[in-house]
Amino acid sequence: MKKNKFTKQAAAALSLCMLGMALASCGRTVNDVPVTDKPATPDSGITPPSTTDIAPVTTPTVTTKAEVTTEPAPAHKIEQKDGIWYVDGVLIANKSYPLPEDYNPGKLLPEAEEAFKKMQSDAARDGIKLTIVSGFRSYNRQKNLYNSYVNKDGKAEADRYSARPGYSEHQSGLAMDLNSVDDSFAYTKEAKWIAENCSKYGFIIRYPKGKEPITGYIYEPWHVRYLGTELAAKVTASGLTLEEYFGITSFYKD
Repeated sequence: MKKNKFTKQAAAALSLCMLGMALASCGRTVNDVPVTDKPATPDSGITPPSTTDIAPVTTPTVTTKAEVTTEPAPAHKIEQKDGIWYVDGVLIANKSYPLPEDYNPGKLLPEAEEAFKKMQSDAARDGIKLTIVSGFRSYNRQKNLYNSYVNKDGKAEADRYSARPGYSEHQSGLAMDLNSVDDSFAYTKEAKWIAENCSKYGFIIRYPKGKEPITGYIYEPWHVRYLGTELAAKVTASGLTLEEYFGITSFYKD
């Protein structure tokens, strides 16, 4: 009986041992799981691209334009000869640059008069009549005219439309008033023709509309100044007054 009991206990122990070994052989730890570099497939079923398939991101090279530099306009030469002011050789008479009291050519200078006659002739073919209502004025004539305006309207107002003696372009012999010095002239076909064509003959509208703070005078569509065809074309094309074109001022010191 004892032998059988021992045999049964041994058999039971052996069975338990074999069962433990079987269970141990089936168990795995985390460390037993093989490691792979391949990423797991997501639940969507779409396999993400391999990192080796993605093109490297490069930072674009930004090329900036070289800084654009503008050459400064050449300085204009301002000089005085025998009391007369010139800018690049062009006679100037305005509120900043007066003419000597004794400067008196006596009439329109020949080049200005000849240019007007040519312009007058061509205008006539277009059905436009042009006449000079005021050409050359001496210092004394301008003095009397200006004083009469001061007596009539006061000095401040007179300075807007009439030059003080010695400061008038009319004294230069290169300026003239055409047809009418009334404000209504601006609306005539003659004024339009002059504005569109006078530069072809060497003239400019000397006191354009809206430029009083620069020229010192109100709009005068009748007042033209002779510069020669080349310079007149340049000034007109620029859209600038003579003061702006030459970079000069026009104002009285007092």
